[in-house]
Amino acid sequence: MQAVMLDTDTFGTDLDDFALQQLNLSWQRWGQTGPDQVVERLAGAAVVVTNKVLLDAEILARAPQLQLIVIAATGTNNVDLQAAAAQGIVVTNIRDYAAPSVSQHVFALMFALATHLPDYQRAVKAGKWQHAQQFCLLDYPIFELQGRSLGIVGYGNLGQAVAAKAECFGMTVLIAEHAGASTVRPGRIGFEELLSKVDVLSLHCPLVAETRHLIDARALRKMKSSALLINTARGGVVDEAALAAALQTGEIAGAGIDVLNEEPPRHGSPLLELEAQNLILTPHIAWASSAARQRVIDGVAANIQAFLMGSPINRV
Repeated sequence: MQAVMLDTDTFGTDLDDFALQQLNLSWQRWGQTGPDQVVERLAGAAVVVTNKVLLDAEILARAPQLQLIVIAATGTNNVDLQAAAAQGIVVTNIRDYAAPSVSQHVFALMFALATHLPDYQRAVKAGKWQHAQQFCLLDYPIFELQGRSLGIVGYGNLGQAVAAKAECFGMTVLIAEHAGASTVRPGRIGFEELLSKVDVLSLHCPLVAETRHLIDARALRKMKSSALLINTARGGVVDEAALAAALQTGEIAGAGIDVLNEEPPRHGSPLLELEAQNLILTPHIAWASSAARQRVIDGVAANIQAFLMGSPINRV
């Protein structure tokens, strides 16, 4: 059976792919695949592994031999699921692999913002500490996370991992109900109410029609001016122009952003253009610890093996 991996560069080069090699498949592997190369590279393949390469209805229609799509991630927005189902293609994803890495990155961003870590680092490099009149610099206010409220939007595996760490730091965790929901489940708080209560808002929801620009200008206005926004979910959940404006005007105190609407952001972003000390941008690396990436590779192999045995797992 022919199999193809379309974007192996997204996994890095430091992983053990023994589990993939053991599968009874004939592999073709490509580091990167451009939009105009996808159909050609799918030719003859019954199994395709993709991380971020788009497989839309038009592409799938030109690959009638496909039997299995393995999305080497949790998010499924790069595959037309309806088109795949119509063609009888099984689609699987990788779940519960990134919680330790993502939750660690959430707190790295949160700590850096709360402590003004980049600002103090720049101050030291600029010589301000060396020429200070006292033993320390107190140029930027530092606030403690203990006793603060953390709002979580999206309470799956990732949101739960962040919540567990937050409790260790003495934070009060508030879990958002779905935006626009008519009822609020026990243990949750209405989305609109949550926005106005939290000191830190951390996003962990998928990017679907209902969550695109969930955090827009109106939502940002509802937040405290002292609040922080952390986004390690998908860039499209946040209106980047609205966030840039809110950071410039002080509507919120700061933001730690790991994802943008376009990745890589070849056409720019309002956030990339913003020169602000209250914004930290990282290049979609929250998921990317070596341990997490190894779990992805092992998960891909497990999904394919289960499919070959006639009992697919992690279907979407």
